[in-house]
Amino acid sequence: MNKLFKFQVIMKALRRRLNVKGGALTKMKKRSMIMVLSQINDQKGTLSNPLGSEMKGSSPLTLDDNGDFSAVNMDTAVAIRTLEATYKSSADAASVETMIFKLTEREGSQLKSKGKAGAATRVAVLTWKSLLVMSREWKYYWLRLILYLILTLFIGTLYSGLGHSLSSVATRVAAVFVFVSFASLLGIAGIPSLLKEIKIYRSEASNQHSGAFVFILGQFLGSIPFLFLISISSSLVFYFMVGLRDDFGLLMYFVLNFFMCLLVNEGLMLSIACVWRDVYWSTLTLISVHVIMMLAAGHFRIRNALPKPLWTYPFAYISFHTYSIQGLLENEYIGEVFAVGEVRSISGYEAIGGYYQIAADANSKWRNMLVLLAMAFGYRLIVYVLLRFGLNKNVSGRLLLCHRKNNS
Repeated sequence: MNKLFKFQVIMKALRRRLNVKGGALTKMKKRSMIMVLSQINDQKGTLSNPLGSEMKGSSPLTLDDNGDFSAVNMDTAVAIRTLEATYKSSADAASVETMIFKLTEREGSQLKSKGKAGAATRVAVLTWKSLLVMSREWKYYWLRLILYLILTLFIGTLYSGLGHSLSSVATRVAAVFVFVSFASLLGIAGIPSLLKEIKIYRSEASNQHSGAFVFILGQFLGSIPFLFLISISSSLVFYFMVGLRDDFGLLMYFVLNFFMCLLVNEGLMLSIACVWRDVYWSTLTLISVHVIMMLAAGHFRIRNALPKPLWTYPFAYISFHTYSIQGLLENEYIGEVFAVGEVRSISGYEAIGGYYQIAADANSKWRNMLVLLAMAFGYRLIVYVLLRFGLNKNVSGRLLLCHRKNNS
């Protein structure tokens, strides 16, 4: 295929040299082309054979009655080498080289940077492109929004009408745990869309149209409106159906806390997708990670009672479920008072103490939100390292290759 391409390029050059402006060559001009090739070989001392000693045993270069080269039995490689030599010695090749030299020498530094967009422009363009793609592709976030609303309706109807009595504390803790855990687990439905974005990034990065930092920042900014829409719609449905405390400030904290939870989950999914770049392995890994985080979140067993090795350190501290659930429960019960009989009353911190570990400080819930924000940026930093410094090959592909080698 390359030889045929070279042959066509050189034939065009010979046509220009013989003042042929497209179309078929006439018989007289074909004979002139043969004379040009013969003159080149005559200079090498090969007068007996127009194409040199490499074509011994082949027929001479002749034309048939129609003026075509169909009767020529010369080797293709020899013909291409002859045409290449002819083009290199032609005036067309010299003029092209002169033009290239002038273009590279004239204003070299300005030409290299001219037309290249800055980092801010590329981030803005990529963010806008991500917004358009996410809004047009219903499988990106619109389907997830519908699934989140359906899940929240099911959870809300399951835990509706709890009331605000002391006996409902354990059920409220379970409701918050189920909401955060299952909503985060449902986010795995976005893995195919993230893998598609990574594939597009790799294509753009190979053409030097994008970089790891630009991709991560653009994807992060583009996903914020959709994740916030999911968080506010799901939070409103859950908050009012379960019947949490009627306070606007507490409601806004609930929405922001769940929004941070979604940001962390999105970063976790993106990092796992960058490692595997395969739907099956990414989904399997994320489900396993979420199950471990749910077990270590402190609901099935209070965090102080968890085994210190492995479950407390590091699972309980790297689980974003822990900080999200703790912040939501502190938001609900810090400052609340429950009556015990007719004389005595206990605080919300004391009431929840036997069901979930929270802090008595009113500012603790904001620290938990800062931890979630730090985890959201931390996961994206991991994604940057994976995209920038390694994992150029698919890990699952390498495992498959090793498996095949072992079987062979």
